[in-house]
Amino acid sequence: MNFYLVGGAVRDKLLGLPVKDQDWVVIGGTPEALLKQGFKQVGADFPVFLHPQSKEEYALARQERKKGPGYKGFDCVFSPEVTLEEDLSRRDLTINAMAQDDTGNIVDPFNGQQDLANRTLRHVSAAFIEDPLRVLRVARFAARFHHLGFTIAKETMALMADIVKAGEVDNLVAERIWQETARALGERSPEVYFSALYECGALEVIFPELAKLSGVPQPAQHHPEIDTWVHSQMVLQVATQLSEDIDVRFAALIHDLGKGLTPKQDWPRHIAHEKKGLAAIENLCERIKTPRETKELALLACEFHTHVHQVASLKNQTLLKFFNRADGQRKPDRFLKLLLVCEADARGRTGFTEIPYPQRDYLTQILYVLRTIDTKALVAEGFQGARLGEAIQKKRLSLIAETKKRFWGGENNE
Repeated sequence: MNFYLVGGAVRDKLLGLPVKDQDWVVIGGTPEALLKQGFKQVGADFPVFLHPQSKEEYALARQERKKGPGYKGFDCVFSPEVTLEEDLSRRDLTINAMAQDDTGNIVDPFNGQQDLANRTLRHVSAAFIEDPLRVLRVARFAARFHHLGFTIAKETMALMADIVKAGEVDNLVAERIWQETARALGERSPEVYFSALYECGALEVIFPELAKLSGVPQPAQHHPEIDTWVHSQMVLQVATQLSEDIDVRFAALIHDLGKGLTPKQDWPRHIAHEKKGLAAIENLCERIKTPRETKELALLACEFHTHVHQVASLKNQTLLKFFNRADGQRKPDRFLKLLLVCEADARGRTGFTEIPYPQRDYLTQILYVLRTIDTKALVAEGFQGARLGEAIQKKRLSLIAETKKRFWGGENNE
């Protein structure tokens, strides 16, 4: 048996990046031989083994043959006769199709090192079109390595478009779509993932609610970038600078889905888009099976981002109703994430990316002062039942008025 380090570990070493996980391929091996050496078999779909000491994954060399639609439509062939080049040939991109032997020599049958040097994401072979998941994977790698200057090769983007046109992307299951999307949202340039999907036509299939935003105009005085899709991409960029939380980033991207539902005769205004977008977000999150917390933040951002922008002019009663509806006091962490999304929205516009956003500081202060109310102390003073509720309400409004005057100055704006 011969063992080779493969895939991302080889790629990242050559790029001078930290290597998180090391995967190995076994040439000339059998399950029996690995088990005899103390490896532990894991995985139901194909034989993967954990090294007895390092616990790193070792996979038997394999070939794949297309038998049906979708990314699961493959027969895997494992044999000691499968060569290293045959195993590498089934991989998606040339930069992921390199191996390193135990002496440090690089095995590179598909010129991955050249594509690393040229900062190109290129498919290994024509078999690329057999797996629709590769559309998402290539888009994700484009997001990961965009800051290093990587772009998708034109011929690879053309194959991605062919996969979409063939209807193969329709066969992707929701869980894999969200898994790849969540990973892309955690990358350094997540907006590139969505722009790549847009370019090859996959966005219209997987995220049609987002695709509808393209070409939808907004008032130029507030949105010099005009196009709502461009704005959504810019908001995601700012959110990425503000937070590593993927829920914040996803909510930032989809907060304006309601604008895609505005009748053309009403353009460029988008009256009540905050309410119109709620059903679209519900449908999108249900279809791709996002976590509940992800959906809840996105819904809050959609419904209340305009409220947050206008907090300086809201009456105290209105502001308290907003806090209650957003459940800020019971879920303060989520409320603070909402404020990040709103700041990203305000700054995700041409010419506005560096503007201050005092609304976030202001609402953060109100959140903290409202949480200082001592309900037990009010009970000790004799307040009970409806009178206790009234006393808490009065105290909250008083604290809001004090904070508002201290922060903005001027009248309390009862």
